[in-house]
Amino acid sequence: MLNRRRFLAAAGIGAAAALHADPLGLPIGCQTYPVRDVLGQDFPGTLRRLRAIGYRNIEMCSPPGYANAGYGPLVNLKPAEIRDAIHAAGLGCESCHYQFAELKNSLEDRIAYAKELGLKQMVVSTFGLPAAATLAEWSRAADELNGIGERTARAGLQLGFHNHNFEFKEIDGVLVYDHLMNRLDPKLVKMQFQVSVISLGYEAATYLNKYPGRFLSLHLQDWSPAEKKQVAVGQGMVDWPKLFAAAKAGGIRNYFVELGMEALQPSYDYLHALTA
Repeated sequence: MLNRRRFLAAAGIGAAAALHADPLGLPIGCQTYPVRDVLGQDFPGTLRRLRAIGYRNIEMCSPPGYANAGYGPLVNLKPAEIRDAIHAAGLGCESCHYQFAELKNSLEDRIAYAKELGLKQMVVSTFGLPAAATLAEWSRAADELNGIGERTARAGLQLGFHNHNFEFKEIDGVLVYDHLMNRLDPKLVKMQFQVSVISLGYEAATYLNKYPGRFLSLHLQDWSPAEKKQVAVGQGMVDWPKLFAAAKAGGIRNYFVELGMEALQPSYDYLHALTA
């Protein structure tokens, strides 16, 4: 009888925990770019603030590559110092954004930096191609990224590519995103999907299902059609249970809320209460 009571009590605790299980059983993360200004002003304090909201993971942007975009105050810190500050705040960090140019020009340095920071994933934020770029130019950039992916793989790091709206346009009847998925090596370059392209009519779940196993992570934003702007996760039109169901097929290992400080708490609260 006693063992049965203990079993039922444990089962009750497990059921209660399941009601507040973070989606996919993964720690809820956030991208630091939207809070880069306060991060640069008070790095340890901002990290503690993110952890106090509930976030357990952050995604950084390369301080050398983003020195002129808010990360300049971190440039003089050694990657080990950044890593230790992140851990001291109770956070983890295994993913970081990089400029395409910095990886092309300084790859060995950035790989060494990433390994000292404790990363597992290096994500190219954009190719930076002009709006009038041709499919041939997209192809050349993808081929270059495959080459970079060979070198990061040898170093034990997974390379990723992050989309923006640029990839969700057609050139000569071909959707750029589909073209990239056909051109990029599925082992060397995984994809980080930006959910905000729902504003253009494209659902993340469609692509997570269409290209199973090709994805690394997600950037989470919601979209309000009435306000025509990004809103906190759970306050817009994204079907989050559908998305996270598809994320399992897509191979998602991380997800990061990418919104301003004012939206981080409601986004975390929604995700933390979501069973997916």
